Amino acid sequence: MTRRVVFMGTPDFAVPALQALIEAPDFNVVGVVTQPDRPAGRGKQLQQSPIKQLALQHNIEVFQPEKLRGAEVMAKLRSWYPHLQVVAAYGQILKQAVLDVPEFGSINVHASLLPRWRGAAPIQASILAGDAVTGITIMQMDAGLDTGPMLSQEQVEILPYDTGETLHNKLATVGGPLLVNTLRGFLNHDILPQQQDDARSTYAPRINKEDGKINWADSAIVIDRRVRAFNPWPSTFTTFNGQILKLHLGLPLAGNPKHLKAGQVSIHDSDAPLVIGTGDGRYAPSRLQLEGRKAMGVMDFLNGVADIDGAMLE
Repeated sequence: MTRRVVFMGTPDFAVPALQALIEAPDFNVVGVVTQPDRPAGRGKQLQQSPIKQLALQHNIEVFQPEKLRGAEVMAKLRSWYPHLQVVAAYGQILKQAVLDVPEFGSINVHASLLPRWRGAAPIQASILAGDAVTGITIMQMDAGLDTGPMLSQEQVEILPYDTGETLHNKLATVGGPLLVNTLRGFLNHDILPQQQDDARSTYAPRINKEDGKINWADSAIVIDRRVRAFNPWPSTFTTFNGQILKLHLGLPLAGNPKHLKAGQVSIHDSDAPLVIGTGDGRYAPSRLQLEGRKAMGVMDFLNGVADIDGAMLE
């Protein structure tokens, strides 16, 4: 029996999940709900979400309400007569009335091993915390914030060089096949929901641009995690000569043989062309971006700045 599915999602992360459902012969994606087109780029032209673009390529009806509530919205969802709703990074918290529309409820693709890292930014939170592994959880949705019963999980290793972008891509790739296989098992009663242990839950709050500011009193390891977690967005930054200096990549170094102060720069270090003192160890940026310029490697950066040796970053 082919099951009718409504898919709710917006960014790139949700694309593999929708693609997997489209390709599965036992599921029929009858409608897609995604965020309204938003201005983007220098020209501020309206831009379709990645999910809308994929849906239109496959002639799937797209619905883009500002808020997922009200009589009109509910009537639209019911008009598709869905067996299931699948949600992947849609961008809004859904009311119970919306979750209850399908016959078999609503299923979420979440980018962590719940109950760890409930909330809006689980990928970044896992890197910031220094977790060795994260993963995807397929779960039933309820009115709480990522609190519903779990159906399946798959682990993904977090490598020392993983950034928010690379980990995002690995998790998104895992999500599609896991979703389809889990839905089949759930509908066949081979997979039974398991309640989360609320006592083990942690929370990953939404990220703001201000969160990217580096505190040089932190250890080099903590700073490295922040740089990687916030690459590509919102990126980490400090201040050099009154200008914003973004750090995109780098490495933590143990020890501080020159006894650099926290935030002090040295270009006379045997371990790297440029190092910065921290609260514990040194941080060696490998890709930087000074305000008004393009991002560049550390050697090109040093060729374009003066008086940075000994400077104090804030």
